[in-house]
Amino acid sequence: MISKTSRIILNVYVAAFLIYLLAPLIIMGGAAFNDSRFPSVYPWVGWTDRWFLDLFRDTRMWNAFKNTILVALAVVAISVPIGTAAAILVNSLQGRVRTVLYGMMVAPILTPGAVIGISTLLFWHHFSVPSGLHLSTLGQCSYISAFVMLLVLARLQSFDRGLEEAALDLGASYSQVLRRILLPHLYPAIGAGAAIAFFQSIENFNTTLFTRGPYDTLTVYVFSRVRSGITPTINALALIMIAVTLLAAISYEIYRRRHEKVLLARGRGNPDSD
Repeated sequence: MISKTSRIILNVYVAAFLIYLLAPLIIMGGAAFNDSRFPSVYPWVGWTDRWFLDLFRDTRMWNAFKNTILVALAVVAISVPIGTAAAILVNSLQGRVRTVLYGMMVAPILTPGAVIGISTLLFWHHFSVPSGLHLSTLGQCSYISAFVMLLVLARLQSFDRGLEEAALDLGASYSQVLRRILLPHLYPAIGAGAAIAFFQSIENFNTTLFTRGPYDTLTVYVFSRVRSGITPTINALALIMIAVTLLAAISYEIYRRRHEKVLLARGRGNPDSD
């Protein structure tokens, strides 16, 4: 049992931790509504929506947003199959080969983004490939695939290999085992990997900065605005992104709970389901 003093200390710690995480976001969001050219909440000049209007009239920002989404979708489309295949391959190997392959896949995560960006640019320069969003996609995939691999590999630890053997004994082909047994078990990890790949791509800066060529992404756009003099339009952009992320997370949680209730109701309605 936890003592009363320990419980109080734990509650204070949790509250301080939440304040530490949320206070900067609250201040940032408040600055988006403050009628002051400097992004702050003190002194409070007055309520305004001018920064959101300026943001929506910023064509460069919308081009950067479009480029960011396109790159993120491309990264997901490439990283998820590569990471999933790598996880299945690593899980099927044993001994030193597995260790070497695992180390090679994880190594890009430990490499600084600037190094990945410069090495990607130099490597493709030897093949006369110009810089651009396509190189940003390839550079990001080189390490984001490892995140997908780690998630799928963790999910594979709970997979019963006996199901594969039973399906093969019953006449199923390897492709059928993959599509009907293995992949359905991996779908939660694949979905989580796709979400992480998407958001990792959106927030990437170092790799994109060296490989983007003449194109802007959101992180590069924000960086250029900070260098030239930041205004609360950046706060408005950040507030919108946080709101969209929260709505997506809440919607997913509502869907997940409703789906669990439906499955539970079906299980109770079918006594022979056990």
